[in-house]
Amino acid sequence: MAQDAEKSRADVLRTLANEKDPDLEEAIQLAMTDGEALQEMLRGIVSKHDVYRYNCFKVLFQISETEPMILYPEWDYFVGLLDSSNSYHRSISLRIIANLTSVDTEKRFDDIFDPYFDLLDDEKVITARYLAGSAAAIAQHKPYLQARITKKLLGIDDTHHEEGRKDLIKGDIIQTFESFFEDSSDKEEILAFVEAQVKSSSPRTRKIAKSFLKEHSN
Repeated sequence: MAQDAEKSRADVLRTLANEKDPDLEEAIQLAMTDGEALQEMLRGIVSKHDVYRYNCFKVLFQISETEPMILYPEWDYFVGLLDSSNSYHRSISLRIIANLTSVDTEKRFDDIFDPYFDLLDDEKVITARYLAGSAAAIAQHKPYLQARITKKLLGIDDTHHEEGRKDLIKGDIIQTFESFFEDSSDKEEILAFVEAQVKSSSPRTRKIAKSFLKEHSN
């Protein structure tokens, strides 16, 4: 039986390493039931092998969405990646952490709130965009942090990003505001922010802003 398990694990990991778009269901089930396989995939998300790294991330990200308690014990591992010199590592960790806040009864996220949201000013715009988008899940799972999240996101103009890139990130921020606007105590500030984006240099952000205002303006 042990040999069969090892063979199955090896087969799945080989698939993750060699197929660009594999059916991930078997890998997901394996990661949820086989501790060694899970550890292999955790190591895999920092692999230099692009295909393997991306497939491992897809497996773990889906687990973080559907069965977050499986990954919650690995919280410190993901938090450690927030400080990585590799922007990909930072991006994947902040996305998974956002999902894990759904089971964070110990309020461990509260301890990393500031360094987490400091990634809005990350050197890479893609990381900042992932941060802006991932904030929606955190606001949903931890409504008592919504006001602090709003303040952080409204600070986008204080970041180092070029104006055109800020305008792009603002579209992601508006989408996050959409997810909790009705429950927000900062509606006026959010509406003012969104109204300012109607003339954004980003066509995507202009469209998102107009849609938001159509839905929420009196």
